[in-house]
Amino acid sequence: MDKKALLKNLNGKWLLGCTCGLKNEATQGVCGEGSHSATVVFIGEAPGKKEDELGRPFVGSAGKFLEEMLASINLKREEVYITNIVKYRPPNNRDPLPKEIADCSEWLTEEIKIIDPTLIVLLGRHAMHQFFPDAKISEAHGVLVTSNYFGKTRNFLPLYHPAAALYNGALREVLKEDFKRIPVMIKNLQKGKVCR
Repeated sequence: MDKKALLKNLNGKWLLGCTCGLKNEATQGVCGEGSHSATVVFIGEAPGKKEDELGRPFVGSAGKFLEEMLASINLKREEVYITNIVKYRPPNNRDPLPKEIADCSEWLTEEIKIIDPTLIVLLGRHAMHQFFPDAKISEAHGVLVTSNYFGKTRNFLPLYHPAAALYNGALREVLKEDFKRIPVMIKNLQKGKVCR
């Protein structure tokens, strides 16, 4: 079975079987989307209002900004894979609770194992804390972190969340600069080089 079919089956399984309490209040589950053979996976926090309505990740204002950032490094949305640590919208866009994150974690784990990307970009502190709970986004952003997750050594790049950058001009410039490092990192990682 190819990766596209595996992801379709995975999402079908978890849309039925996920025990996350947010499922009872959300309009629908928001599965990851993009290339099933993506070199880069972007992981955000949780769906917002627009995502809940449309059933797609990063389609609101933060999503448009993310697409702008991708275009700045010559990538299209359909060439990467975009998902969230939580697959259902928390009420009033509140932060997801630890149990809600835990209830969606196996779904995310299986997504990453199927896609097997070169680089995993963690958008915002919630996504980062899923993997590096003691890190501070103000110190960790833009720095490659290599750690064993999902059964093998993986490469992570924490970045500020596009939503935060939308409302803070200084963060916007920082995010733009950090984004410029992604193509170089991928190139070096594919060559087996360590980059910091």
